[in-house]
Amino acid sequence: MQAFQVKAPHDFSIVDIEMPQAKAGEVLVGVAFAGICGSDMHIIHGNNAFVRFPRVTGHEFAGVIEAVGEGVEGITVGERVCVDPVVSCGECYPCRIGRPNICTRLEVIGVHRDGGFEQRVSVPAANVHRLPEHVGLDQAALVEPYSIATNVLDRMQPIEGDGLLIFGAGVIGLTILQVARAKGLTDITVCDVIDVRLETASALGASHVVNGEKEDIEVVMAERTQGEGVPLIADAACVPALFPSLVRMASPAGRIGLLGFNATPCDLVQLEVIKKELTLVGSRLNNRKFPEVIEMLASGRLDATALVSHRLPFAEMSEAIHMIDHHPESARKVLIDLSA
Repeated sequence: MQAFQVKAPHDFSIVDIEMPQAKAGEVLVGVAFAGICGSDMHIIHGNNAFVRFPRVTGHEFAGVIEAVGEGVEGITVGERVCVDPVVSCGECYPCRIGRPNICTRLEVIGVHRDGGFEQRVSVPAANVHRLPEHVGLDQAALVEPYSIATNVLDRMQPIEGDGLLIFGAGVIGLTILQVARAKGLTDITVCDVIDVRLETASALGASHVVNGEKEDIEVVMAERTQGEGVPLIADAACVPALFPSLVRMASPAGRIGLLGFNATPCDLVQLEVIKKELTLVGSRLNNRKFPEVIEMLASGRLDATALVSHRLPFAEMSEAIHMIDHHPESARKVLIDLSA
């Protein structure tokens, strides 16, 4: 069978490999669709400290059960599923308190172990989620990025009527926008420096958009909130230098959600955090959010296809990578069809 394999940084191709078998406790999934994520690009560029080469990437995917391993019950061949890539031990402190997404022995499918950019992949049975009949496999392949958005929003604990500022209108920023709307938030401002991304944010329901190169976002938000500040701020730009500005813009009792895996230090004025009693939350991967996202898709409150800018066959993976590298402003979410 065929797989997209990254042999080393900047060295990748579609290769022929042996078909995996469903191990004990696992199921074999025939992959139908998989999305290319920024994390996949980091692996390709050699900027992911957790990966060991060679690696089949891909942690956003959905397909059909083709085989069931020993000891697996309640899952049958032919069922349509999507796959949560978070594999946890179930025993460490984070797992014991219900936060397996930060398991001390965490494995991510497509990072620590081979992922969905192969025609068939064996995954833990506990990580597959059945799909309602009217949720297509193309939408189901994108449950994972929406689970990231759901996780950070839940960590920020929105209250009805809260205003939300999203920094960054890339894929994660746009998924946060869509999930926030699905959860009932209506006052949502998106800030970016690329106009075409802001146009997309407007089309997806942002109340206001701000180009941070053309306007001072702190001035804009002070005027919009009449000096009160913003209750919710999601940092989907993941630029550490922005952090002091986020703290200044936050309202008293505000919540700031951080998603970036950037090791660059940034300034933090403790006084600003304490006097406003701010809540700063990190958000990594997702903590069992797949059922919630699937329900939002099934109810029609969320439309994952709106995020997709390109659909390409598996044979054109290299072209897809090139497009994302050289035209990131237009390549929102590239969905790969492995079903042929």
